[in-house]
Amino acid sequence: MIEYKQQLVVLDKATYDQLCTSSQLRAAFIAVKKNKGAPGVDGITIEKFEENLDENIEQIRRELANWTYKPMPVRCVEIEKPSGGTRQLGIPTIRDRIVQAALKALLEPIFEPMFSESSYGFRPGRNQRQAVEAAQRIITTGKEYVVDIDLAKFFDKINHDKLIGRMGKHIEDKRILKIVGIILRSGIMKDGMVSETTEGSVQGSPLSPLLSNIVLDQLDKELEARGLEFCRYADDCNIFVKTEKAANRVMESIGKYIKNKLKLEINKEKSKVALSRFVKFLGMTIVAGTIAISVLSMNRAMAKVKELTPRGTSLNLETTIKAANCWYVGWANYYGMTQYPSQLFNIEAHMRRRCRSRIVDQQKSKRNLFEKLISRGVSRGLAAKAAYSNMGRWALSHCRAVERAYSNKWFINVMGQKIKSNEQRTHWFHTSRWVKLT
Repeated sequence: MIEYKQQLVVLDKATYDQLCTSSQLRAAFIAVKKNKGAPGVDGITIEKFEENLDENIEQIRRELANWTYKPMPVRCVEIEKPSGGTRQLGIPTIRDRIVQAALKALLEPIFEPMFSESSYGFRPGRNQRQAVEAAQRIITTGKEYVVDIDLAKFFDKINHDKLIGRMGKHIEDKRILKIVGIILRSGIMKDGMVSETTEGSVQGSPLSPLLSNIVLDQLDKELEARGLEFCRYADDCNIFVKTEKAANRVMESIGKYIKNKLKLEINKEKSKVALSRFVKFLGMTIVAGTIAISVLSMNRAMAKVKELTPRGTSLNLETTIKAANCWYVGWANYYGMTQYPSQLFNIEAHMRRRCRSRIVDQQKSKRNLFEKLISRGVSRGLAAKAAYSNMGRWALSHCRAVERAYSNKWFINVMGQKIKSNEQRTHWFHTSRWVKLT
């Protein structure tokens, strides 16, 4: 892949010629392979494409050079959103992903230096944690009111002409603009039917994140020109001001700008003006100047634990915990940006309690539970007090006898439960410190 410094020097009227080189396309294939992903409408997997890599790369190169390249329709799939409803994702074919990845490698060095320092989404060396920490820094200066803007179906509503026009101001080789236009208009296949794409850039393609940033950079520049402090990650933008009156004024004026200038719509259900502790940004919230996992994200995590640890199931406990671990490790790695490891501990404890509840439920009778507790080293008196009480299985799962029989150490050392709350990260408070969320 061509380095950024070199790119800035060599990109000129011959940019398209660089796209039509085997080395550029081969480097793009490596990037596509690394990202994995499902096959497109032609059903060809990455492994199948790689079987004849040299031949396939040469065919793409030849088609691009001869202007016979025609991208196939994007395979449309719908995934459920955590907040309800579905999100439409597009899966281009492997060969089309290679072309887009090669284009991204050429275009990103042109536009990346122009992007705002307050933009964090889909950019090299930038991530969600940096965005949240930047929001925290701004809020601690006294700008506690947040104008929380969410764009309605942003990726579906990108105006092709405005996008190409904005790109044309910085790209000398107009053939690049032509190929980008061809890709944007490649169409979508859903339920076997192909529909034209006259607007939008389908999420899921290698090029789409860069194109979205090019579009929204215009919003960033407007916010900067107005002297507003903000953090943007893709189509999720938070603007910070000192008073509620100023926040309402900004919401109204920026809303008009987005509608009239960018030809986009604000999602009124998800956008709002509020104090920072009531605003969710990338799954987090800023409470009294500290970063915490938002109420909504915590509730979703608790619901996920319940889903992964069902009461009635034929799966043994080891299998259940293994499946829960697979989800939890990824979840905790992201939400570890919280400053409160006690929030992670809550999820781990909930997972254990759900499992204890299942163990209690499986005993079928009070006598069986009593004998089970005895066999696990619980004293007869404590076991009897628990087993012959009138407590239900959920209450029993939190009683001293059951917690002693199936201790935290047993879940961790014997059953292999993954623990993330004990990692002692430098930005964490002690696990004894709790946060009150509203």
